[in-house]
Amino acid sequence: MEAAIETESKNLRRGWTTGTCAAAASKAACLALMTGEFPAMVEVTLPGGQRPAFALAMEEKGSGFAKAGIVKDAGDDPDVTHGALIMSTLRRGLPGTGITFKAGPGVGTVTRLGLPLPPGEPSINPVPRKMIAQAILEVCHGERDFEVEISVADGEKIAERTLNGRLGILGGISILGTTGIVIPFSCASWIHSIWRGIDVARAAGLDHVSGATGNVSEKAAQAHHGLTEIALIDMGDFVGGMLKYLRSHPVPKVTIAGGVAKMTKLSQGMLDVHSKRGLADLEALAKVAAEAGAAADLVARITAANTVSHAFQLADESGLSLGNRIAALAWKTAAKALHTPDIALEILVFDRQGQLVGKTQFTPSDHSEPLSA
Repeated sequence: MEAAIETESKNLRRGWTTGTCAAAASKAACLALMTGEFPAMVEVTLPGGQRPAFALAMEEKGSGFAKAGIVKDAGDDPDVTHGALIMSTLRRGLPGTGITFKAGPGVGTVTRLGLPLPPGEPSINPVPRKMIAQAILEVCHGERDFEVEISVADGEKIAERTLNGRLGILGGISILGTTGIVIPFSCASWIHSIWRGIDVARAAGLDHVSGATGNVSEKAAQAHHGLTEIALIDMGDFVGGMLKYLRSHPVPKVTIAGGVAKMTKLSQGMLDVHSKRGLADLEALAKVAAEAGAAADLVARITAANTVSHAFQLADESGLSLGNRIAALAWKTAAKALHTPDIALEILVFDRQGQLVGKTQFTPSDHSEPLSA
């Protein structure tokens, strides 16, 4: 089964989540445990009712267990788990225990509060658990008690390229998915990781979190405030996605940190600061420079600059600092989205070397103006 979507005039294949692959592997293992034979193909039911079919990549039977594996196909999404071998080992459980879950090699274990599962549980999220249980119950011939061990080949190494360590999920990747389908280049998974980061910070009792647009600004903001890793939210380009979640899941102090280009876009009203959503308006930046006292020649050169970084360089060479002005305007955009009196908002603007070039003070986000730096 192959689904396609239209994205920027290209047909991009959808893929399957780790949860879907784990459900398919579990169903195949259960069939082998019940009948002694593995199926050539196995179908599972997704939350939306779709019924994709999968071929087995590996199968193994032993004393009291059956194990099957599915290679994850993420479609055309640049997913770090694309090509990973997702395996399920099924054993009969003790009478009355129902379906229980165990983290095998390559699957992480939850160690912090604030995630959908309590500490100590294998990081197999609630929807995948339901999918796995449903898949097993379709073929278990009335039996109800099974131990399901999910493992992922090289999962611990793959997890190094995810946020699991920061969220306190140790030992491997998470088994995820709410629809069972991976949509190529969807922002949904990133937004959900932002939300989980906020949940973990709140559960840890932190009163300050920092969302950064990139690695340089994140490290610089962390050093500026001496923040722990749990306080760092991998916001990326999704400023609005982070702020809107904080509105209903508040943290007393919020820092937004970014480079000059991203913060200039925020200052111009863009809550999604990805380059594909639009470029910063150099003419508008030149107007800010003019209001700051820039001479007509400098205003013209900023208007014609190659990039925002180039414009900041031109201003700096002329002895004009734009950073605090951009920070103040960015604060207004962010505060409008947050607008929560109990949350104080701060903006930090860094150059490419991680040097602070502009900032505001922490100011309640329901104010009309930030406190000056």
